[in-house]
Amino acid sequence: MRLNVNPNRMELMKLKNRLAMARRGHKLLKDKLDALVQDFIKVVRENRTLRRDIEAEIIKAFEAQNKASLMLSEEDKELVTTLTQQKIVLHVTTRHITGVKVPHFDVHLEGNPYSYSLVTTPAELDEALSSFFQVLPLMIKLAEAEKAIELLAVEIQKTRRRVNSLEYVLIPNLEETIKYINLKLDELARSSVTRIMRIKR
Repeated sequence: MRLNVNPNRMELMKLKNRLAMARRGHKLLKDKLDALVQDFIKVVRENRTLRRDIEAEIIKAFEAQNKASLMLSEEDKELVTTLTQQKIVLHVTTRHITGVKVPHFDVHLEGNPYSYSLVTTPAELDEALSSFFQVLPLMIKLAEAEKAIELLAVEIQKTRRRVNSLEYVLIPNLEETIKYINLKLDELARSSVTRIMRIKR
């Protein structure tokens, strides 16, 4: 589909400038799309590693908890859960991945998780609590990675649509219109030459 323009040289120059800008824009967007896809793949791999680490740590924590629960009375179990003084402090900021703003969670553990008697409780209990408190920051990091994946996917889709629009619609239309105007100008030039020759004869 050609753009509807008058076949004159001024319009032709404008169209050529538009075509040059469209090609530059297409290249920039294509480079951005490639960078976005690379970062997306990187975050997906980080996400996969985090999931594997979390699953391993959770299995380890529950195994230790099951062993510890066999050695503790109900009173000791309640005492341990009420005496634990550790808490998670979460600072939320943002960072940029290829121009996409994504959340960044900074996790700090404060306090002492072992506020019960280490002498009268089994070592499996310490191991279980340690594993659970290591899982929590990992899960927060996993949430950060998954949100980044979601936002990057949206930006990739949006950028790909713009690249395709330039590559398959605007640039071909401009090229076809320029070609059409060139043909018309050539026809006009030949007609003018023919008229001049007739006048001379």
